[in-house]
Amino acid sequence: MEKEVRVRFAPSPTGGLHIGGVRTILYNYLFAKQNKGKFILRIEDTDQSRFVPGAPDEGVNYGGNYGPYRQSERKKIYRQYAEQLVAQGNAYYAFDTPVDLENKRNAIPNFQYNQATRMHMRNSMTIPHEAAEALVREGAPHVIRIKMPTYENVYFNDLIRGDVAFDTNQVDDKVLLKADGMPTYHLAVVVDDYLMKISHVFRGEEWLPSAPVHILLWKYLGWETDMPQWVHLPLILKPDGKGKLSKRDGERLGFPVFATEWIDPKTNEKAIGYQEIGFLPQALNNLLALLGWNDSTDQEIFSLEEMVDKFSLERVHKGGAKFDWDKAKWFNAEWLKKLSATELLPYVTPMLAEKNIRPDMQYLSTIVDLVKERCVLLPDFYEQSFFFFNAPQLYDMDALKNKWAAEKDLFFNDLISHFKQTENWEAPQIERVFKELASAKAIKIGELMLPFRVMLVGGKFGPQVFLIAQYIGKQETIDRIVKALGIVT
Repeated sequence: MEKEVRVRFAPSPTGGLHIGGVRTILYNYLFAKQNKGKFILRIEDTDQSRFVPGAPDEGVNYGGNYGPYRQSERKKIYRQYAEQLVAQGNAYYAFDTPVDLENKRNAIPNFQYNQATRMHMRNSMTIPHEAAEALVREGAPHVIRIKMPTYENVYFNDLIRGDVAFDTNQVDDKVLLKADGMPTYHLAVVVDDYLMKISHVFRGEEWLPSAPVHILLWKYLGWETDMPQWVHLPLILKPDGKGKLSKRDGERLGFPVFATEWIDPKTNEKAIGYQEIGFLPQALNNLLALLGWNDSTDQEIFSLEEMVDKFSLERVHKGGAKFDWDKAKWFNAEWLKKLSATELLPYVTPMLAEKNIRPDMQYLSTIVDLVKERCVLLPDFYEQSFFFFNAPQLYDMDALKNKWAAEKDLFFNDLISHFKQTENWEAPQIERVFKELASAKAIKIGELMLPFRVMLVGGKFGPQVFLIAQYIGKQETIDRIVKALGIVT
């Protein structure tokens, strides 16, 4: 029987969700759906010093047969396996205090707790067995470290990178269980992946150096035949390609690196996210999918369903992908054009409500369709449409007074009279009245269109000006001309 595809994403509840993490979620999801498998969300909250009360507990909310899904609720499970590794001789108790370790780091540049140094430290390999057991029973502070073998190579196959090998002499004795009894990522991720029957592990390539530790743990715990297949994804790089994209890069260059707003619990510093800046989820998914993958065609706009259909690990790149903010905004603009007004209303309506704009939904749908091609981010809908709901309070006076003359003053006063007599108040008829009057007064249309636009919207923006006049209505159009004439003259 073919093994069920089961993938997982396991974020910390205390840190911001980096777009690299969102891409990992997306690739997990696409692979699972394509293979009719399951996508599991697990919460890795083993670092108690980083825990923030009230952090989301999403795994519990989703339920499942392999819970609990928060690592902090699985503490006894991890201790059991850590002790098993000690009993087998694959791990050991280390009683070194933080001061001991700090002294070693000060004395030895680039100190590592490894094959070369472990026998000079205070652990269960350098003190008598009975003494070490007694210290553990008495509750003496200690950690459990993996005992990395000497002069061995650890091999594994990565579904993106092919065969990979690591020299164990280059890997230190990682802590598996901390002094507070909580596991580190290294032990917890292996135990959880085994017990939750994970078939494929998708993670960023920054985790490659940890792979030999994890593979040895699978072997030492007797689970080698159940080990998942490995998929180490390429990094999302800075725009110049020099290193992994970081929060600091976003602050420096003016774009988000987190999916949603995140407040640093230590500094209270706020980092805005893609959701808050006005990105559609469809656009963010589309952008991230193509930061490391393509379907070998020139297609750039993909729905989630198309991604599920076309995604393949064979087309995931080995090298990192440079982040391009202009391209990111292009994806959002394209999705704003692609979605219908009905699909956009749930995003636009609350945003306008914050500005005390609560129009009829049918009218708003019309306006959304009219302006969406001029928008790049969701907040642009307000900038591109506010004048459909309220008269402008500010005017581009340079544009309004530029080359203003008495003949234009007369034109717009006469235009008010003509508009009052216009019964068919639709854009083609409004345009006809406007142009016929301009022709009768021998004034070039181009000299009148910009002032007319500024009178209606306040500046040099917005869709076709006669459509604006149609939708705000005859009386409102006349009132705005009257108001503007009072300002300009």
